[in-house]
Amino acid sequence: MSILPHTTLTALPHIVRGPVQLPGDPGFERAHRPWNLAIPQDVSAVVEAADAADVAELVCFASAHALSVATQPSGHGATGRADGSILLRTSRLDTIEVDPGARTARIGAGVRSGELQRALAPHGLTALPGSSPVVTVTGAALGGGLSWFGRAFGWIADSILSAEVITADGAARTVTPQSDPELLWALGGGGGDLAIVTSLELRVHPAPSVAGGRQLWSATHAQEVARAYRALTEAAPPELTLWLELLSFPGSEPMIAIDSTFLGEEDEARRLLQATERLPAPLADSRAALSVAELGRITAEPVDPGPGLSRGELLTRLDDDALTTLLDTPIAPLMTVQIRHLGGALAEGTGNPHGALEEPYAVYLFGVPSTPEVAAGISDRQAELASALPVSGRKPITFLSPTETLASALPDASMQRLRRLKEELDPQQTLRGNFSILG
Repeated sequence: MSILPHTTLTALPHIVRGPVQLPGDPGFERAHRPWNLAIPQDVSAVVEAADAADVAELVCFASAHALSVATQPSGHGATGRADGSILLRTSRLDTIEVDPGARTARIGAGVRSGELQRALAPHGLTALPGSSPVVTVTGAALGGGLSWFGRAFGWIADSILSAEVITADGAARTVTPQSDPELLWALGGGGGDLAIVTSLELRVHPAPSVAGGRQLWSATHAQEVARAYRALTEAAPPELTLWLELLSFPGSEPMIAIDSTFLGEEDEARRLLQATERLPAPLADSRAALSVAELGRITAEPVDPGPGLSRGELLTRLDDDALTTLLDTPIAPLMTVQIRHLGGALAEGTGNPHGALEEPYAVYLFGVPSTPEVAAGISDRQAELASALPVSGRKPITFLSPTETLASALPDASMQRLRRLKEELDPQQTLRGNFSILG
């Protein structure tokens, strides 16, 4: 691979075939911004790789000139730790190959969840999509990845069969359980700090019928709805996933919702949720038979970048005290408080860096920082709720806030293994994930 004998970043367009944006270029401001516009990101250049060979050339260039490369396929999960790095976008690595007979899919690193779901739907198959269709599958998998179907099939990372990567020396490697079990283990939820993934081979799952949607009530019925939700989760089979949403949008009255997905027929889904029929009539009920390509519409998350402040925690229980904390006072200035039911396959032993998720629920606290004063209020409210709820103290990587570290998500034994791998594979720290293994 050719390396130019100087360090100027103006050499980058001669190194790679994909587009390059440098500070001052007309497209730089848009190209370098993260998905969360509240996160400052001051990078030295942006490279949009045309293919895996571009990634290898870029890494060799960076390594030779003591530069670093931070990979963000779509900008989700940015933490501000990419400052000074060359920002690598992999959105052009967007190939999808489905093998329905083997129930596998091979995808480029830039493939978004909704795109993969659309490719799988005609075959009666599904991957493990989260709430947003615009998050990349690879980015979610590197953080472990929670899904609508995690209770049935486990972490998104547990579906990784093999990976094509570029390591910090610029070498292309195929990582399989046979060729490199330690690196494959690390890629399955240890973050993006060890190698740049250019494609993944995933196990996909049968989903001939799926039902789901949102039931929405006025917050005046919050106590009844929340207690019904808790009772439903205590009896739910792994095929049924339920999320409770407390909603407080500017200019609207507070509301509460139960979002659901079910791997099965709509009639059975309604039977399992029959307790909600005894609640006051909802303002809206969108439950229906769905294509797996339509799951992104349930929570209707934004599909364009915007500012946000979030905090995630894992709950050891959802008892009366926890419900009192959540319901007795308004959530404002937060916009949403989401309770996700976990358990099922997520609670079982797994070989990925996270290990089993023993906590039965997760809580996600989100607000939009429209002004510095609002931002301060959001952070204070998040801290207030987190201190009053029965949190376990750990959390999934995809729930980490920018000020937290991998050690907040992963067990000590996993962190030690990851640090050894980082020192072995990337002693110059050429590669930067959103969260550093070294702290």
